[in-house]
Amino acid sequence: MRTPEKLWPVTAVPILLFVLITWQVMADGPLLRVDERVSRALVHPDRISAALSDLGNVQVAVPVLAVAIGLVLWLGRRGGADRWWLPPVAAAVLMALVPAIVVPLKAWTDRPGTPVMPWAGGFYPSGHTATAAVAYGAATLILLPWLVTALARRLLVTVCAVVNLGVGFGLIRRGYHWPLDVLASWCLCSVLLFALWAFLSRSTRRSSAGTPSWRTGPS
Repeated sequence: MRTPEKLWPVTAVPILLFVLITWQVMADGPLLRVDERVSRALVHPDRISAALSDLGNVQVAVPVLAVAIGLVLWLGRRGGADRWWLPPVAAAVLMALVPAIVVPLKAWTDRPGTPVMPWAGGFYPSGHTATAAVAYGAATLILLPWLVTALARRLLVTVCAVVNLGVGFGLIRRGYHWPLDVLASWCLCSVLLFALWAFLSRSTRRSSAGTPSWRTGPS
C-alpha cells in the first residue's frame, strides 16, 4: 500500500481544477455559461434538497465532528495510546482553518448567487460544502483506526461520501449555489483532508516504534 507521501502528486488534479474554476469565475469565462445552464436544469427547490443542504450548516456538521473528536479522545486516553490527543486536535485545527480560507476567497471572487438567491456576492466557493466536507471527512479519518472490521471502515467512508454528495446536490437543487461553487469547494477540501491524512499517517509511523500509538485501538 502506498504511503501518503508517494500520493501527493495526485493532489495536483484538484489543485489545478480549483485554479481553473477560480480563473473562470474571476474572468467571467465560458465555463460559467455552462455552469449557468447546468444550474437552470437542476434547480427545483423541494423539502428533500432543503434537508440535504442543511447537513452543511455549521450547526449540524461541526457538532458531528465534535462528537467524533470527543469519542476519539476518550478511546485514546482509555487505551493509553501515545499522543492520543493528536488526531482530534489536528481535526479541530483543520475545521478552524475552513473559514480562514473560504471567507477571504469569497470576498476576493465576489461571485453573485443564482437567480433563486437575492443578489449578493460571495457565493464562491461554497462555504456549506466546505464545512460539510471537512467536518464529516475529518470525523471519518480520526474514527477509521478505531473500527474493528474492514466492512465497518468501508461503510463509514461510504456514508461520508454519500452525505457530502447529498449536501452538494441539495445546495445546487435548492439554488443556493452554482454547481462550480460546490465543485471548487470539493477540490479545495480534498487537498485539506489529504494533508490531514498524511499528517496522521506520519505521526502513526513515528509513534509505532515500540510505543502505543493512536492506532493501537481496534483496527
